[in-house]
Amino acid sequence: MKVIIVGGGIGGLTLALMLQARGIGAVVYEQASEIREVGVGINTLPHAIRELADLGLLPALDAVAIRTRELVYMNRFGQTVWREPRGLHAGSPTPQFSIHRGRLQAVIRDAVVARLGEGAVRTGRRLQGFIQDEGGVTAHFADSRRGETGETERGDILVAADGIHSMVRAHYFPDQGPPRWNGVQMWRGACDWPVFLDGESMIVAGGMAGKLVLYPIAKGKTAQTRLTNWVVNIRTGDPAKPPPKEAWSKPGRLEDVLPFARRFTVPGVDILGLIQASPGFWDYPMCDRDPLPRWTHGRVTLLGDAAHPMYPVGSNGASQAILDARCLADGLVRSEHPRHALAAYEAQRLPATAEIVALNRKGGPERVIDAVEQLAPNGFDDVERVLSYAKREAIVKSYAGKAGFSQEQLARRS
Repeated sequence: MKVIIVGGGIGGLTLALMLQARGIGAVVYEQASEIREVGVGINTLPHAIRELADLGLLPALDAVAIRTRELVYMNRFGQTVWREPRGLHAGSPTPQFSIHRGRLQAVIRDAVVARLGEGAVRTGRRLQGFIQDEGGVTAHFADSRRGETGETERGDILVAADGIHSMVRAHYFPDQGPPRWNGVQMWRGACDWPVFLDGESMIVAGGMAGKLVLYPIAKGKTAQTRLTNWVVNIRTGDPAKPPPKEAWSKPGRLEDVLPFARRFTVPGVDILGLIQASPGFWDYPMCDRDPLPRWTHGRVTLLGDAAHPMYPVGSNGASQAILDARCLADGLVRSEHPRHALAAYEAQRLPATAEIVALNRKGGPERVIDAVEQLAPNGFDDVERVLSYAKREAIVKSYAGKAGFSQEQLARRS
């Protein structure tokens, strides 16, 4: 069997590794001229790290990331709403990692090249079209650097892991329109910065209308610093008028973000200083898409953000793509026919991810901050008098169960 994978992001590369581990051939086509370490920080949850650990990637991840110790939710005044241990510190058999997205992608890419060979990842190739027949899929790629016809590939199935602007998704759903925007603009950057808390923990301050996120993603230049990821999310616009595609991932401007950053206070962190010291940061709209009625069309299916783009809430985007890859790879090994595998994959993963998309629109586990801020918009003396521990726990823990990383679920898998 041979699988054509369109998209060399975290989901596509992980799928290639999963398939190789099960004796299935794969080739990854990536539109960019090279797979570079771009982006900023993400968190990858224990149930996804477990899958990468099974592929032997834990030492490489430890070399470039931080094992997350604790998560702290605060209101915008820096008062603690909820805190909980994470990863190994919460009893999980595998860690949670805070990591630079580009470095995570590089770890997986290097493993793909080492195990499948240099030719397994073909960059500078943009999908032009594909044709199915009873025996397989034929895909045509253009040279995205020269605009010339590149090459033709034949495989048993084609998996589109080509992101929120997926060409394959648009082919099957031409009337889907642009990504759905919730009116929130995000500024994201990273900088070598003095340690806060214990140097291994993350902070989320404020609700969906205005949020600050801080966490270390790698060792710093000194023992007293960490490469620190920061995000400022503010609802600034009309959701009915989403920014055009060319406005995505553009360089941010201090004059735009600093007025919003002043809304937040976090004990022990000079927020404005961190942002001003960052060598560069980026401006993104917070977008997702409505869940689809189906992902699979014959021998073609979707994976990761092409299938279920979701708001970056609850640390779930990359994690769910990794879980997609595991599910699909297992299905291809177990099924007598590739179409049976794609059908089983969709049946398992589509409803699960659609539920997470819906929960993230409501704020996911971070909704606990909104709940407290709604009751105490000017802060509080005792959070227990605002919203009981049991009610706060119910909000946070129910999301973990829906997303598949509750302690009970992790313990069953181990």
